[in-house]
Amino acid sequence: MSKSPLVVRDCWLGRVPYLDAWDLQRELVEGVKAGTAPDTLLLLEHPHVFTLGRRGTVDHVLWDETERRRREVELVWSDRGGDATYHGPGQLVGYPVLDLDRMGGDLLTYLRGLEDSLIAYLAELGIKGGPVPGLTGVWAGDAKVAAIGVKLTGRVLSHGFALNLTTDLAYFDGIVPCGLPDKKTTSVERLTGRRVAVQEAAQSYARHFESAFGVELRADEAPAPITA
Repeated sequence: MSKSPLVVRDCWLGRVPYLDAWDLQRELVEGVKAGTAPDTLLLLEHPHVFTLGRRGTVDHVLWDETERRRREVELVWSDRGGDATYHGPGQLVGYPVLDLDRMGGDLLTYLRGLEDSLIAYLAELGIKGGPVPGLTGVWAGDAKVAAIGVKLTGRVLSHGFALNLTTDLAYFDGIVPCGLPDKKTTSVERLTGRRVAVQEAAQSYARHFESAFGVELRADEAPAPITA
């Protein structure tokens, strides 16, 4: 008899401030560790925010406080891996909060699975994406279209990916994206001319997440109150 796939809760949250989503992730991490919360995939978008990961440096934030305030960009030091990145409207963000052992137990394999799920979704849109040796994320030619940065707490994963759909790429001028000054950033809109709504992308992407990890997603309401 074949083994039933792992069931993962799939939650579309809409537009959520970064710190609220981070708090929710931390609550879910503790719940998954304690066995009181299910493995969960959070799909959402953020208002304008620059985040710095554990390898980040303030030198990689190029806009000063006055310019960030003018452009309504928050600055947050995050506990994810990686360096500087930007989140904002028109970007699909995914935060899988999962027990790594139930996902196969290997962090590198999990990261490759995230890449594969995004590459498959981009292929559905007619975009040839792929990894770049030695770098994280998914690239289309020499430009990054999706960033990946995760955290492992005990054996529970959090944080995840950000895929540029109709993202205003001018905001990436305010940072050194991922600490790579010689690398460009792109979006689905720039590559194809197509404007894909974030919620539409979330629904379509979910199928590729299921396929990449061999899990079954079940749509559910947001697991905790969120401040819009």
